Amino acid sequence: MLKFTEEHEWLKVEGDVATVGITQHAAEQLGDLVYVELPAVGSSFDKNANAATVESVKAASDVYCPLAGEIVEVNEAITADPSLVNSDPMGQGWFFKLKLANPADVESLMDEDAYQRMIA
Repeated sequence: MLKFTEEHEWLKVEGDVATVGITQHAAEQLGDLVYVELPAVGSSFDKNANAATVESVKAASDVYCPLAGEIVEVNEAITADPSLVNSDPMGQGWFFKLKLANPADVESLMDEDAYQRMIA
C-alpha cells in the first residue's frame, strides 16, 4: 500500500513497517541533492517530527516522520550517494523504515490520486 503526506513524503506500508522517502515532486523541487542526514536506528519519532535532513544546491530541507514510530533501518546508500534520491526517489532513494506505533494511522494519509491532485 502506497500513501503520501502533504509534506511530500511517501510510505510503502507492509504490515506494521513503512518504507519512507520523498516524492518525485519533492526531489524535483529540491534540485540536485548534495547531502543527506538520516536518523539513528532505534530512535523514535512522533508524527511530523523532523527525522532527516537533505541539502541540495538550492536549499536545506527537513524530511518529516509521517507517522509515529521507531526507525528500524536506514538507507546508508543515499548518504554515500545523495543523487540516488534524485534519480530514483521512490525506489533506491528511500530514506528509512519505520515500525509504526499505530498501523491504523496509515488510513489518515493520502492515496496517490489525492496526492497528484494536491500537487497539480
